[in-house]
Amino acid sequence: MTTIDANDPRQLMAKAVKELRELRARVKELETARDAPIAIVGMGCRFPGGADDPASFWELVREGRDAIAEVPASRWDASDYYDPDREAPGKMATRRGGFIGDIDAFDAAFFGVSPPEARGMDPQQRLFLEVAWEALEHAGIAADTLVERAVGVYAGICSSQHACNVFDVSIIEQIDAHHGTGSTFAVTAGRLSHFLGVKGPSLAVDTACSSSLVALHLACQGLRSGECELALVGGVNLLLGPQISVSFSKARMLSADGRCKTFAASADGYGRGEGCGVVVLRRLSDALARGERVLAVVRGSAVNHDGPSSGLIAPNGHAQVDVIRDALRQAGIEPARVGYVEAHGTGTLLGDPIEVSALGEVFGKSHTRQRPLLLGSAKANIGHLEAAAGISGLIKLVLSLQHKTVPPHPLVGERNPYIPWSRLPVEIPAAAQPWASDGAPRVGGVSSFGFSGTNVHVVLEEAPEAAPVEAPVERPLHVLALSAKSDGALRALVAAYQRRLGAGDAPAGDVCFTANTGRAQLRHRACAIGRTAEELCEDLDRALAEAAVAPPSDPKIAFLFTGQGSQQAGMARGLYEAQPSFRRCVDRCAEIVDPLLSRPIREVLFDEGAGDAAGQAAFTQPALFIVEYALAELWRQWGVKPTAVLGHGVGEHVAACVAGVMPLEDALRLVVARGRSMQSPPAAGSPDELSRAAGAARLRAPALPLVSSVTGALADDAITRGAYWARAGREADRLAGGLRALRELGCGVFVEVGPGAALIERGQRELEDSGKARWVPSLVAGKDDWGALLGAVAALYRAGVAIDWGGFERDYPRRRVTLPTYPFERKDYPAPIPARRRSARSSEAGAHSVSEAGAHGVSEVRTLTVREVGALTVEHGSADPHRSVNGGSP
Repeated sequence: MTTIDANDPRQLMAKAVKELRELRARVKELETARDAPIAIVGMGCRFPGGADDPASFWELVREGRDAIAEVPASRWDASDYYDPDREAPGKMATRRGGFIGDIDAFDAAFFGVSPPEARGMDPQQRLFLEVAWEALEHAGIAADTLVERAVGVYAGICSSQHACNVFDVSIIEQIDAHHGTGSTFAVTAGRLSHFLGVKGPSLAVDTACSSSLVALHLACQGLRSGECELALVGGVNLLLGPQISVSFSKARMLSADGRCKTFAASADGYGRGEGCGVVVLRRLSDALARGERVLAVVRGSAVNHDGPSSGLIAPNGHAQVDVIRDALRQAGIEPARVGYVEAHGTGTLLGDPIEVSALGEVFGKSHTRQRPLLLGSAKANIGHLEAAAGISGLIKLVLSLQHKTVPPHPLVGERNPYIPWSRLPVEIPAAAQPWASDGAPRVGGVSSFGFSGTNVHVVLEEAPEAAPVEAPVERPLHVLALSAKSDGALRALVAAYQRRLGAGDAPAGDVCFTANTGRAQLRHRACAIGRTAEELCEDLDRALAEAAVAPPSDPKIAFLFTGQGSQQAGMARGLYEAQPSFRRCVDRCAEIVDPLLSRPIREVLFDEGAGDAAGQAAFTQPALFIVEYALAELWRQWGVKPTAVLGHGVGEHVAACVAGVMPLEDALRLVVARGRSMQSPPAAGSPDELSRAAGAARLRAPALPLVSSVTGALADDAITRGAYWARAGREADRLAGGLRALRELGCGVFVEVGPGAALIERGQRELEDSGKARWVPSLVAGKDDWGALLGAVAALYRAGVAIDWGGFERDYPRRRVTLPTYPFERKDYPAPIPARRRSARSSEAGAHSVSEAGAHGVSEVRTLTVREVGALTVEHGSADPHRSVNGGSP
């Protein structure tokens, strides 16, 4: 450390300048981290209209379909609660909305939930669990790799209807121990965190219909601050009774036909909808470093409140302008770069003009009628999903960026006359159209405004283009590993993959990479092997017939290393040609032994013209060692790590090297000397050379159990003395005793690491309980190298071995593709919805139930006159009347 002279001004000044520069660098680093872009790497959804995944949701919005339908009888009898007269007690003026499928069905066993607890859970919690799992699989992130990691869960949720249903005092005797956790917002997030075993922030967010985008804003902050490395963010909303709809209908907030007629003259309120959406987030730099598929990038977001608007639930145009500008500022993006905004767009005669005018204030100077800002809203397709509204709009925007297409906005009739269309550079696309680009990444925004006054805007940018990477070499065969929690689910999964592979639109290597690395490894397992997607599809039937249930814990593995006599001409040549790690290991060994031999060892190994050299011990000994050592290293790269090792003949030298008894260089020199001593006739001076090599070897105690085939027992300290290794194969053979010692160590899987199955054949003959063990040869004489090796991988996987699929694919450039998600085996756990059965109550009793269950009271709501609506301009945003029939939305 340099000492500073406190009396020298120049040194003091230099020190101050250095510290200032360091401080500025740190400030810049913190500022960069504060605004760091966030990657969206996965999505899952369950939206109205059968949009049960992102692909089907995209088809729905691209085609401009209307998903609004009559209230299903499984929720309530629409005729019991419908009356066109909004003032009729206990009635609502609509009988339609946006609904998803069966909300009673849930795979409780998959999530480790008992049937009684499943019956007590809010169906919103159940739905959030399933969609979050699907989002992780869509991201290609195996859930079982996240345990104990800093993974955040941020859930937007605002409907407490389930709690109202189960805690009704009239059925208080039916309340059980599960209703408390089953109806709490916080448990929606906490239950997912608990199931995944993750330790990052876990919170539920309720800002009404801006909940899910506020949750995303908080998740981005958590990722940037380092609170979490990965985040699951979403929103969920289910319509579990008519009570809130009755309240909102009386507040003039709901449309008569159940639709959000966004931007239309016929706008008369919003249509309620339900569903769930979840996205998976990671810092962009981390996602790119991990090779993850980036769907879009969150460049910025902002949250504010309406402040002093004219009423609690009245929108504030100025606040909307501010939140959009703040989000753009954090993103570092000029308004001119934004091509599309997914609007809040509830379809109210007042709310739509305020929002569009606010957008005109932000983008009016950067856009023109010739280059307008395009607007749309998913609410016009699927209804207003309230707590899940923001995430549905975000997913739509991500899909639009991915497809470089702006979907049509279903405009009902004429455009809203109170929006000054002629003065604003905005346009509503009537048909799907290409999203134009000037060469820079496309940018879009999504807004969400809660009726409590909390506003949020998020700026998304198109994902960076992934540079294509050409593989220098490709593996000729691929293995597809599928797993499930039951035989039935495995069969359903196989069928789904057969359909996916049949489409033929993804390379087999990418399909296998995504499935193998991006799914949790469950106990019911099947493995297909093939060169192409078509071959994999055909082989799945065989794979299913050979499916097995893995043990609950990882089995103990023994490596068996073969001795002299198992060699073959051209052994492992297929691996050398198409497995880069194997090749590098062989090349490294060759560099050590080639100076010690009269011919290059790779020539002896792989050249069919090697002639007599292939049968000479001077060459076969180092050749066998190299093949076996390279195979062992490959197995370890693939996650197959031995509990104990045993070698026979030269294989014992490989076993010792793998166990850490001697370094590779010493082992190879010793094996070369051994080969010469075994030559017939022996090379001159070879016994002395073997003794010198053995004496020079750097020996130490094994790092893992090493069983000696000389003694048939665990190796003792004799293994660390040169004399043990100078015997040149003159010892007795006690292989059977060695195999029994491995069994006593608990080894149940025996992997022969060599060019054949000689030791396996002996073990199956000589070991008393050989039928209880699994015997897996790495290579098989007369069989294609890759077919044999991948068959071994499949056998080990079925046996419960934790294959490191990332290591398995490390040598080949791959990309993640979209594959089928888990086929949940759902059973019915009916949600307690009292309104499911026709009520015999009088209208007075019906009114009483509404007052008891209505969680969101609205005071002094009045209908705006057309004159009042017509007077609106962007300048008057903060003085708007109550957000009622023509403006209100939760």
